[in-house]
Amino acid sequence: MPKTKPQVASSFPTTAKEKPSQGEITAVGPGGRDEPGKLIPIDLKVGDRVLFGKWSGTEVKLDGQELLIMKESDIMGVLTDVPAAKKKAA
Repeated sequence: MPKTKPQVASSFPTTAKEKPSQGEITAVGPGGRDEPGKLIPIDLKVGDRVLFGKWSGTEVKLDGQELLIMKESDIMGVLTDVPAAKKKAA
């Protein structure tokens, strides 16, 4: 009997096809609290470059500068430098 691969069809909403935005963390709070009130520290730090969705966060204007305030859960990932071993030699 010949082996067959199952057919898979994927359908994603338009928003899932949009590329994430990227930005730099300029300030970090102490973290959030769980139900009993225990502090859960944030894994992000000032200067981190992050990816986030188009509709993430709340836009604010502070001292003439437009900023986004968002929860850590809105962050899709942290961008890191490419290790020196993978960089091309000049």
